[in-house]
This record gives sequence, structure tokens and C-alpha cells, in this order.
Amino acid sequence: MNVSHQAAGKEWDGQHIETLLIHGGAHHNTTRAVVPPIWQTSTYKAPQQPEDFAELASKINPKEFYSRYGNPTNAQVQEILATLEGAEASVLTASGMGAIAAAILSTVRAGGHIIAQSSLYAGTMTLLRDMMPKFNIETTFVDQTCIEAFRKAIRPNTQLIYVETPSNPLMRLTDLRAVAELAKSYGITTMCDNTFATPLAQRPIDYGIDLVLHSATKYLGGHSDLTAGAACGRAHLVEQIWRTSVVLGSALSAFDSWLLLRGLRTLSLRVQKACETAEKLAAYLEAHPKIACVHHPSLPSHPQHKLACEQMRNFTAMMSFEVKGDTPEEQYERAQRLICALRLAHHAVSLGGVESLIVHPASMWSAQYTAEQRKEAGISAGLVRFSTGIEACSDLMDDFEQALSVV
Repeated sequence: MNVSHQAAGKEWDGQHIETLLIHGGAHHNTTRAVVPPIWQTSTYKAPQQPEDFAELASKINPKEFYSRYGNPTNAQVQEILATLEGAEASVLTASGMGAIAAAILSTVRAGGHIIAQSSLYAGTMTLLRDMMPKFNIETTFVDQTCIEAFRKAIRPNTQLIYVETPSNPLMRLTDLRAVAELAKSYGITTMCDNTFATPLAQRPIDYGIDLVLHSATKYLGGHSDLTAGAACGRAHLVEQIWRTSVVLGSALSAFDSWLLLRGLRTLSLRVQKACETAEKLAAYLEAHPKIACVHHPSLPSHPQHKLACEQMRNFTAMMSFEVKGDTPEEQYERAQRLICALRLAHHAVSLGGVESLIVHPASMWSAQYTAEQRKEAGISAGLVRFSTGIEACSDLMDDFEQALSVV
């Protein structure tokens, strides 16, 4: 089943997404410039009346007070992201981890308990496993594919269920509706990292999730030239995250915010193209004799393909695959040989840019995971993660063909 085109033309609050991404939040641009200016200032003149200044200083995420609190460019991007995710509000931070950390610290109190899936981005795993215990907060990690595992992990002090779908790097899926219904029955807050999917593929809030998180560095920015994060959800929850991010100093710079605004304008075009190519590449690689398996939700062989068809409007441009080898050492050697032989895909961390990127997860996360933890997480020596760009699909296939010939 190919659902890559289903997001194109879809209406978001009365506007088609392509129109929203170009014209959304335009009222924040108080100039006559077609392209909104970069508000390159750290502070703003106070209103003449003292009581007006006091009111401004107490506002949530003000546009013109002090740039650690907000700025006009941030306000425009936040409005667009909130609309995209079907949220009441959103807040920007200086990185994806800035958004994740601020959201968790705003939601969970000392003595609290978190349930998180065991297949997670390594930075999030490090935060939950190694740092949160310093605040007397414990995390139980469960199999995201089993809703009963979430249920069994609930304790009287459970305050948060944290999920990521599709997961990094194995593309496992979490049933968002089932998790949200379970959490609501116990009064537990839910968060979902939606970076891999983007709101074009799925809107977790539509399934009952409370907060949606993004590394906006990735698809939302889309050009590998900025770092940013975002949290979207109910207004009172986003307000708490904003307050935390202000204290932590994780403000997004005006220039990076402007770059993010520019990147969002082509989001629908970039994601649609990359997802279409990813589906074709996944099928090609799965049939290749030197590839053991491919992890991509579009494939009927994916154990949660049915859920992907029900929950996602497209199947994400991210994938991972495992190179064949008789031993872990041979798998590792062949994976590295493949990465080095590719001519178009850059060997680099991150994802979601216009260019294809390839990386070896076991090497990339060697500082966050021990060998035993990598094994438990399913990160094998031959696993390779691929972020599909917007190059011609035939060129990428030809590149893989020549690279695999030397593996």
C-alpha cells in the first residue's frame, strides 16, 4: 500500500498545507517585506507607561520583551507548528534535546516515575537512564510494540509515558491511540517524539497524545543548516515548558528561527519526494542478496505494517537495514565498506535534510550504549541507518548498486 501522496492537498484548519506553510502566521510580520525580516536584537524598548511594561514582563512567550523569552520570528514559526500538529500552542528551543529535556522536567516531579519505550533516540535514552535519577525520577523501559507492557509498568507515582514513533533507528511503531487511552484512564501525561514522521505523516494529538516533540533540526528545517527543537500541545502544558526553557536558557536564536521558517515553506514538497524515494529504496534493498533485512514501515514484511497503514499518512523517509555477514566482525566490516563506497549519501550524523545521509548507529552511539545495551536495543554490528534525501531515486539506486558490488 502506497500512502505517500495522502498528505498532499490535505486541509489543515481550513487551508491546504502547502498554503499554510507559505502564508501561516503572516500577521507577525509587521513590515511590508515579502520575506519576514530577522529580528536581530536581544531586547526591545519598553512601553512608555510603567503598568504596560509590567504587563509585558509577565506575558507568556512575549514577542517583544527579551529574546530569551521570545521574538517575532519565533512567534510566527510557533503558530505554524501548532497548526500543523493540531495543537493549542507550541514553543521553540535551541535544539531537539532542549525541547525534550524541558518538556520532561516540566512534567515530572521529584519522586515521580516515567514509562518509556526501550527503542529510543540515544540522547533521550541518556537523559532518562542516566540524568533523571539525579532528580529522584526513575524510568521503566518497555517494548513499544506491546501495549500490555505499558500497562504492567504503571505505578501509583507514574507521571509520564514517553514514546517515539517510528523509533530511531529500527523504525518500530507505537500504537498512539492505545497508549493515549491507557494513559488517560490513569491520569498520566503522554509525550511523543514525532521527528521521524513529521506532522505530514501523523499528528499524535489526533490520537490523544498530550505533547508532541520535534528536533526541528531535521525535516522541519530540512537543509542541515540549523539546530532547533519544538514542543506542541495543550496551552497550559506548553506554558510550563516555556517557563522551564527560559530558566534553562535554551532559547532559539533569531537567525536559526528565520532559517526554520524558510525551511518550513518547502516541507510538504521535500517530505513527499523523500518518502516516495524511501519506499522504492526499501523495496530494492530488501531484495538485494547482500542485505539481511530492511526496517521500513512501507514494507509488508515490517511486523507493524498494518499499524503504519492505519496510523500514518506516509511511511517516513528514514530507514535502516542490516548488511549480511557470518559474524558481527564481518557485518561491521561490510557495513563500513558500504558506507565508504557510496558517492551520493554523506557519511554524517543527523537526518531529514535535502541530501541523503548514512550512518552506523553502533559507532555513533558507542558513548551512550554499552555493547550489551546495544545488543538489547537491537543495534547490531551490521545495522546502517539511512536518511533519504530528495535526489533522483534512480541515482540513489545506482549508487547503492555500485557500492554493494564491493561489499
